[in-house]
Amino acid sequence: MSKRWSPKIEPDKLVVEELSKAINLNKVLTSILVQRGISTFEDAKKFFRPQLSDLHDPFLMKGMDLAVERIEKAISSNQKILIYGDYDVDGTTAVATVYSFFKRWYPNLDFYIPDRYTEGYGISFMSIDWASNNGFSLIIALDCGIKSVDKVAYAISKGVDFIICDHHLPGDEIPAAVAVLNPKQKDCTYPFKELSGEGIGYKLIQGYAQRHSIASSEVEKFLDLGAVSVASDLVPILDENRVLAHFGLKKLKQNPNNGLKALLEAYPDKPEFGVNDIVFFIGPRINAAGRIADAKDSVRLMTADTMEDAKKIASQVNQHNNERRSFDQTITEHAFELIENDPSFLDRKSTILFHNEWHKGVIGIVASRLIEKFYRPTIILTESNGMATGSARSVEGFDLYSAIEECADLLDQYGGHTHAAGLTLKLENLPAFIEKFETVVAKNIVERSLTPEIEYDMEIPLRTITPKFYSVLKQFSPFGPGNQNPVFMSKNVWDVGDATIVGNNHLKLSVTQEEGGRIFKAIGFGLGEYYDKVSQGISFDICFTIEENHFNGHVNLQLNIKDILFR
Repeated sequence: MSKRWSPKIEPDKLVVEELSKAINLNKVLTSILVQRGISTFEDAKKFFRPQLSDLHDPFLMKGMDLAVERIEKAISSNQKILIYGDYDVDGTTAVATVYSFFKRWYPNLDFYIPDRYTEGYGISFMSIDWASNNGFSLIIALDCGIKSVDKVAYAISKGVDFIICDHHLPGDEIPAAVAVLNPKQKDCTYPFKELSGEGIGYKLIQGYAQRHSIASSEVEKFLDLGAVSVASDLVPILDENRVLAHFGLKKLKQNPNNGLKALLEAYPDKPEFGVNDIVFFIGPRINAAGRIADAKDSVRLMTADTMEDAKKIASQVNQHNNERRSFDQTITEHAFELIENDPSFLDRKSTILFHNEWHKGVIGIVASRLIEKFYRPTIILTESNGMATGSARSVEGFDLYSAIEECADLLDQYGGHTHAAGLTLKLENLPAFIEKFETVVAKNIVERSLTPEIEYDMEIPLRTITPKFYSVLKQFSPFGPGNQNPVFMSKNVWDVGDATIVGNNHLKLSVTQEEGGRIFKAIGFGLGEYYDKVSQGISFDICFTIEENHFNGHVNLQLNIKDILFR
């Protein structure tokens, strides 16, 4: 698939000049800092040297006082507290964090994760009945609940209070909970709006700890779970999320909780452990329990008191992940087949596929796979409990949530973000929804959003890349949304003659930019189609990131090529 190459806007040269002198850094790297909104010495200090003291006061969040007071009341009167969360990584890490923290100080509580298949996303009537029947008078809902107006009203009628800790976009009406913690709600002046669900749970226990003079170390022991949440939920790694990710990654590497440690025993030991390691190894395994079996297994894993228990649960979770992979592959292949047999597909601006036997637990993954190949706003649906239920994923620059909202008259339930959402509708409404969603997308999407974009930070000559340059670049991490690994562009490079195709159509080569100049090893994942041209020795342009390649005890800089352009 062809890609658009777009340079980022050049930063103000005067600001770059002043910051470069202030922090004694070369202008290439300083320019990237300024592009990312870092323009002063203090900004740079916070960026390169995050401190836990940079975290904001939790009581700046609207509703925090009320939330802490209601928990205090529950504990002082020995009321049963239920910690409730969504079945994905963010929800289960949030539950593990809040449950583990309060369990240390107060035994009269339990946790609850709704079943993906019988209850669906978010707060369910079934869970409220269960809580009421089992004597719970307070539910702390994490990573869900901001739109559960009817569910919270039902709970109140049964004598059950709610504290909602959510980061999803609120609707017009806020549930009548005792407290609602969500920086995105109106009139909340909390200085950072992009916390994950676990991040808001972290602020809750931080607030409770402050109020009760509990040592900050009792809160910080959950930083590893915070890093897993931030990485897996794809929230911007800025501000508080950068602090949580930075220190959480350190804890993951040095002293993870028993459950994460048990999972990581199957992972190759790496000198650098980053966000991508969470996204591609830890996150899918934690998610797999809720996709294939019971997400409570993930919470049990992350709250395991002993390594023996953790290893047993980790083994089950790994098995769930193997099953998830199998379903994922089968359904993706089936989806590709349906598209290939649909002559109207190429004329559409969206992709919506439905099959009543697809496994509900992996349809979100399949939607992402289809975007990788066809790059259209995509919804994958299956049948569950007599309804069509699905996951939606978007392309860069298109507000998926707003498009789904325009189809609300055909939906029974929906929620999510700009780039990802979930929805449920009656089967008989499916044909009308498919056509209406396509109409909405076609009306609102701009043509350029249907071609994937590589946005590069700067054009540089290859001779710029030195071990010293890379040692500073590494300190820009943790990388992720809002602070991606810098992408560079270099023109007129060529392969020195050892290009080859390896693995699953990956292009391995060695490039240089000048006769007698330094030669860089490079890898282009999925770029095997360029082998014939590259191997002819003709020059080309590349977009790439820089990384370390560890092999046989040797460490070398390597270019990870994102795309190749022949002039």
